[in-house]
Amino acid sequence: MDSKKKNLMLMVPMLHQGGFERVCVKTARLMQDFYNVYILIFSSKDINYDVTGLNIIDIDVPSQKGLANKVLNVLKRVNKAKKVKKELGIDISYSFGSSANYVNTLSNMGEKVLTGLRCQTDMEGTRQVKLFCRKSDQVLSCSKEIVRQLKRDFNYDRSTYIYNPLDVDDIQKKAMDPVDDFPFIGDDIKVISCSARNDYIKGIWHLVKAFSLAQVKHPELRLVVMGAGNWEKYNELSKALGIIDKVAFVGLKKNPFPYVAASDLYVCSSNHEGFPNAVLEAMALKKPVISADCKTGPREILLSEKEYEELIEKIPDGSSITAPIRGEFGILIPDMDQEENFDPEYVTEGERILSGEIVRLLDEEESLKDYSDRAYKRALFYTPDSYKDSIHEILKRYE
Repeated sequence: MDSKKKNLMLMVPMLHQGGFERVCVKTARLMQDFYNVYILIFSSKDINYDVTGLNIIDIDVPSQKGLANKVLNVLKRVNKAKKVKKELGIDISYSFGSSANYVNTLSNMGEKVLTGLRCQTDMEGTRQVKLFCRKSDQVLSCSKEIVRQLKRDFNYDRSTYIYNPLDVDDIQKKAMDPVDDFPFIGDDIKVISCSARNDYIKGIWHLVKAFSLAQVKHPELRLVVMGAGNWEKYNELSKALGIIDKVAFVGLKKNPFPYVAASDLYVCSSNHEGFPNAVLEAMALKKPVISADCKTGPREILLSEKEYEELIEKIPDGSSITAPIRGEFGILIPDMDQEENFDPEYVTEGERILSGEIVRLLDEEESLKDYSDRAYKRALFYTPDSYKDSIHEILKRYE
């Protein structure tokens, strides 16, 4: 370690999968030029990211079920984090996500504390948000919407947003890796891809039902979903819908990019996001995107600055749109409900709208190509250098 550098700790529960975990690792690499960087994790189980050359500290307090166990876990994590912070002489600690924010704020040993609210679900616990605001020197977000909400609902003005870094060159390089198990091959097919774990916030049942409707008009259509979890209920739904031979749930892929590269269209059906990295990664691979207008993220990516400001003026409370918007960089559809429903006979209006936009885009070859070009143009806006400058500028305030 360089004694001339300040000590920066990044805190995240695990490095298994997900957007903010990836951002945490990227932040660590980008900040090594300026700080002695440590990543504190609660469990090293199933690390899914390349952490070569990074200082990983595992305090080994994995998640537990049950309220009493969860409370005890927080206390254990706080005590261990305090010890690590003291031993390392941490000057700045920055946490990613609510569970890490709890530990970071409660283990303060005199360092500057930054917390990250990165998803709409982080905003739903009023008491915890107030705690983070009160005990943080600054709250960071990856979305303008969260900054607006903190000001509007909590009168908190020590918050700022930094868009997640996107390394387009690296994504494109990784997308060239060979894939032996891609489920659908053929010049006459069209593939929709989606990267999402099996979690209600990802709304994949909406996507499956919308796909079922769309493939009636486009029988060449196929669906590939990548992500961790047990997909048995989705396979059963697909069987009931008569599309089991047209969909594939391929599980978690350490390198999902070749699968996205082999598709023709990317769909995000989430009802909650922070700033969806998977959407940007698909755009870096020149994939047209259709996304639900969930609380934060997609509208800031798919709409131009002018379109976004016009929408905020029209719907100042941040509510979802009620009709599709063909934005400058992608297609935005109304947010869909978050109540899981695996009844093949039950189809919502939102699912019909999503299906209609899929069909419409496939019907219009020129639009498909145009949105491919626009998607790539938008991806180039989120460069690692821009993120590096922004996060360093913020951290320098607390040196």
